[in-house]
Amino acid sequence: MKAIQYRAYGDYAENKFVDLPAPAANDGQVLVRIHTVGINPLDNTFRSGHHYAATPENLPRVGGQIGAGIVVETKSPGFKVGDRVFVTGPGFGIIADGTWRELVAAPAAGLMPIPSHIDDEHAAAFLAGAGYLTGYLVLTEFVAFNPGQSVLAPAIGGAVGMESVQIARKLGASLAISTASTSAKAEMARAGGYEHVIDLSRESLRDGVMRLTGGRGVDVVIDGVGGKLTGEALGCLLPGGTYAVVGYAGGREASVNLTDIIWKAAKIRGFTFRAFAPETLAAAQKTLIGYLSEGALQPTIAKVFPLSDAADAVRHLIEDRPFGRVLMRVRD
Repeated sequence: MKAIQYRAYGDYAENKFVDLPAPAANDGQVLVRIHTVGINPLDNTFRSGHHYAATPENLPRVGGQIGAGIVVETKSPGFKVGDRVFVTGPGFGIIADGTWRELVAAPAAGLMPIPSHIDDEHAAAFLAGAGYLTGYLVLTEFVAFNPGQSVLAPAIGGAVGMESVQIARKLGASLAISTASTSAKAEMARAGGYEHVIDLSRESLRDGVMRLTGGRGVDVVIDGVGGKLTGEALGCLLPGGTYAVVGYAGGREASVNLTDIIWKAAKIRGFTFRAFAPETLAAAQKTLIGYLSEGALQPTIAKVFPLSDAADAVRHLIEDRPFGRVLMRVRD
């Protein structure tokens, strides 16, 4: 079978298009023929050698954390041949071989049915950046979020920004604010129905938030950007607000004004999926699939590459910062 495998840590070219033996399903597992997979910035972090699990002993490794496909063999009573499923699993693409291959033998607990009216590409986009799950867990587990409160999730083109805004609106936020780095991207966002997007090429983050909130600030910041944006975003909190650090697409180091923490009694939380019990994650995903089925969530696809072009696909996500998810088509 065809797969994308890392045999060394390094640049994009380490996404090797290779032939590997096909897996077989063991008891409790389901064999899935993968059609479409998503790319997450964490895939790039691991392959580049900047993840805690990027050790010599953890190679070679098939990449990819999620996928969408069809069941071709089952050794679990919960699924039958022909079922269309979301595919993921513990440590996929990091400490276990992932989904960037034609066939995956996955534990049944890592599979979820795809709603019949959702195609494979939008199914993969739904899980690709983990933005929906991140936003939902921050607002339901980290914060005692109430309808009518306000949320800032910077970077409308990225998974955390775009999808946390959708989650905040679904949960009843009075304002769900994001940002765009260019006027062109801000216009794309507004055309897509994202009303409260700050164009950072025209005004600062703090000025934009204060304009939209009437000078009050926001109750929650869900920050997947980090870097130089951190200090400004922290200053946008209301007293007693919560700042969730969920990523660092804009850089790992930040400068902050400590008075923005002290005087506002701000709560700062570091986010990782490892902090949640498996049953909590499963329940959250079930809820999110319900939202997807009812049309409350709208996965956005920026571009779809063939699996053989994995190096270019990952580069596009990381360097071009597209508006929406980047996918790879494994099999038509």
